[in-house]
Amino acid sequence: MRFCSNLNFCLLILLFLSINMSYGQRRYLETVFTETQLLTLNYADTLKLDFYSPKKDTAIRRPLILLVHGGGFAIGTRDNELERGFCEAMAGKGYTVASISYRLTRKGKSFGCDCPANEKIQTFQAATEDILKATKYLTDRATELGFDKEKIILAGSSAGAEAVLNTAFMRYHQDFRSLPYPDIKFAGVVSFAGAVVDAGYLQSENAVPALMFHGEKDNLVPYGQAPHHYCDTDATGYLILDGSEAIAEKLKELNCSYQLMYDPDGNHDWANLAYSYTDVIAEFIQRTILENQLIQSRIKLQPKNP
Repeated sequence: MRFCSNLNFCLLILLFLSINMSYGQRRYLETVFTETQLLTLNYADTLKLDFYSPKKDTAIRRPLILLVHGGGFAIGTRDNELERGFCEAMAGKGYTVASISYRLTRKGKSFGCDCPANEKIQTFQAATEDILKATKYLTDRATELGFDKEKIILAGSSAGAEAVLNTAFMRYHQDFRSLPYPDIKFAGVVSFAGAVVDAGYLQSENAVPALMFHGEKDNLVPYGQAPHHYCDTDATGYLILDGSEAIAEKLKELNCSYQLMYDPDGNHDWANLAYSYTDVIAEFIQRTILENQLIQSRIKLQPKNP
């Protein structure tokens, strides 16, 4: 049997394949959808999530970004302006995105140096538990919602970044191991000024690619290893945390991908500034998670002009 005996037909086939290959390369990197759709779902008790997806998309196994907002575990909502903009931008690139509400256990309470360290741990635990509940709810509906449950990327800002980093990396820590982890491994994590309870619990079994934005002069969440809120050793809220630099060092040791976006003069503002770096986030996900490349890099950055 002769294939493509007609030259014009062959050229048409090659052009079609070329266009589709090009589209496949752009998807998840560039904006390929001009409209997104929003579905609000109740995932546990009174907790809701907003599920964003591209309109008129025929793909059925798309990566899912699960976003956790910031606010010191006391304020903030899943549909703040920054969160909405981020979700719509990533959905425009072809991702599905779930922005979740979670229990604000520090509402009306301090989360500073007068907050007992054990209450801080309980706060982290509650946030992780809610993330896991949302994950279970979503994965049970993965086919219906059109995403690949093996490609779930956690993302968060400030308190939300602490929550997603602890969820991804503290699975074997004594304070987290009893939580209801689903039978999946998260594919990656994106952190805007976050930290974990103890990077020593990062192991090859739970190491996943991490993209982290952080200012070295962050006075709330440590960039390296330091007390939360830089509390004095005799403060009731004294709790050592491992920030982005410490996590990057551990991932390097484990030969796992990471990209540390650091600002030598930056502070906690990067919890908000990083939302605009959707192209950087998309490229990291594409290369490390979708293409399984090993990337280990530190990139000095400066805030974008307004």
